[in-house]
Amino acid sequence: MVLCWHMHQPQYRDLISGHYYLPWSYLHAIKDYVDMAAHLEAVPEARAVVNFAPLLLEQIDDYARHVHGYLNNGLSIGDPLLAALAQPVLPGEAEARLALVKGCLRANEARMIRRFPDYQRLVDMAGWIELHPQALHYLSDQYLADLLVWYHLAWLGETVRRQDRACAS
Repeated sequence: MVLCWHMHQPQYRDLISGHYYLPWSYLHAIKDYVDMAAHLEAVPEARAVVNFAPLLLEQIDDYARHVHGYLNNGLSIGDPLLAALAQPVLPGEAEARLALVKGCLRANEARMIRRFPDYQRLVDMAGWIELHPQALHYLSDQYLADLLVWYHLAWLGETVRRQDRACAS
């Protein structure tokens, strides 16, 4: 028996600006694709065919170039959530801050949010802010930074979480 995995994501990058409007390619790369490789490594006798769609590989490679450019030359990262996580200063405009809050709510509630009580509390606050956007100016940069970090920690693959004590739940 041979397992066949087909990996694909649609185009989430605006081809004119180069910016990403949804983060799914890099989030699935740090979560699901890492776990799938770990499962295969854990069972050396397993047989699998893993097919990566060219568009997915292009996007993952583009993210790698963005991160490399940021780390080595201070260039911008074309994904708002990833850029906000990396930047030393968070955006000050209300619209950009609300977009970050909403972006950090895109996670499975049962499997990714509720399992981390600290993340759940931040999400509960964000839900209230969504209903009362006029109160957005009360959110501190520390709140936004914590929400961004917890969002990305929740997206880490289980194998990473289990192997790194800093990521343990």
